[in-house]
Amino acid sequence: MSADGTGQDPIGEEDARITSLERRLKAAHHAEAVRTGKVKAASSKGYAQGNRVLAEMIAGPAGGALFGWLLDRWLGTSPWLLLVMIALGIGVAIRNIYRISRERPE
Repeated sequence: MSADGTGQDPIGEEDARITSLERRLKAAHHAEAVRTGKVKAASSKGYAQGNRVLAEMIAGPAGGALFGWLLDRWLGTSPWLLLVMIALGIGVAIRNIYRISRERPE
């Protein structure tokens, strides 16, 4: 109790136990939000970028190969358009990976 007889703690003094409790509650709320997916964890940005890079590395050349193969069959220029389109697919994949790598992590 305070010395003024009001039964309340003096204004301006914070109890260390309440401060510690508030800090632990805030950490628990944040951990629960990360667990339920409402807030992304700090490492999820890097994981997402890695998945995007992997997708580009696979989809670029594969898409170019498929498109080149179809054009070769349609135009009868086998295997030249296939090779050109694979090279273009690799070039596009490298350009997209470069763009992904320039994104700032949060």
